[in-house]
Amino acid sequence: MSNFLAPFSSMLADGPFNQLLAMGGPVMIVLLVTALLGLITFIYLILLGALYAPRLSRKLKSIITLWQQDPSGVNPQAIRQQTSRWAKLNPLQNLVTNTIEARQNNQDDRQVRETSARDAQQALEPFEAPLKIIEVIAALAPLLGLLGTVLGMMEAFNAMAAAEGRANASQLSGGIYEALTTTAAGLVVAIPFAALAAWIEFRLRRIHKVVNNTLVSVLSVTPEAFSGQQETVSKPASEGPIQAAARLSRAEVKGEQECETHDRQRFTHAIG
Repeated sequence: MSNFLAPFSSMLADGPFNQLLAMGGPVMIVLLVTALLGLITFIYLILLGALYAPRLSRKLKSIITLWQQDPSGVNPQAIRQQTSRWAKLNPLQNLVTNTIEARQNNQDDRQVRETSARDAQQALEPFEAPLKIIEVIAALAPLLGLLGTVLGMMEAFNAMAAAEGRANASQLSGGIYEALTTTAAGLVVAIPFAALAAWIEFRLRRIHKVVNNTLVSVLSVTPEAFSGQQETVSKPASEGPIQAAARLSRAEVKGEQECETHDRQRFTHAIG
């Protein structure tokens, strides 16, 4: 049994774990774990953005254009039924549909705006935590490298103190090598993650701008214009030619009566 495990024990003894310990001490292992955590977080963020990021699709643009031109021609229920499974993952699609439905139901303008702002913020919240993790890793990696530098220099001076000031270069090189290696490793981890954090923040700002512009386009259609268009469309349908002629004749009779009353008042004033 021992002969069977001998190759594996030799591989572990000469493996990358011990090599990292020899290069930079325990700080190197912490840097490796930190870099692995950042890489997993970045992959998760990319998948999250591909599936659930708010995006202004071509169909959504056509819906907003139709809403601005003919608000009564937009049916939120039909939009929900015709939306594909992939489009339902888009938070901006649901946000626009809910806002249009609230506008058509003549809900309070302030309440509609507050609800839209809250839903837009909730659509961007899942991206904030991964971004914060990547920013922390980018800021923490150089500090870990500095910690390794301090520990390496402490080891070097400890060797010098043990030799009572007669230590040669070979005795000091181990601590100095550990100090420089951890510093370089900290910078190697921090620089790419700092660039990734800046790129992710730029993308989130663009998404936030798209969401804001889309909501402004939807909310720019006022309830007064929507109700006025509904009245204009409904009047010809409910009023036939007979009702229109009767309304016109009543208006003419009322006008003649007002003229006669006005002439009578002037005549009375002239006699008096």
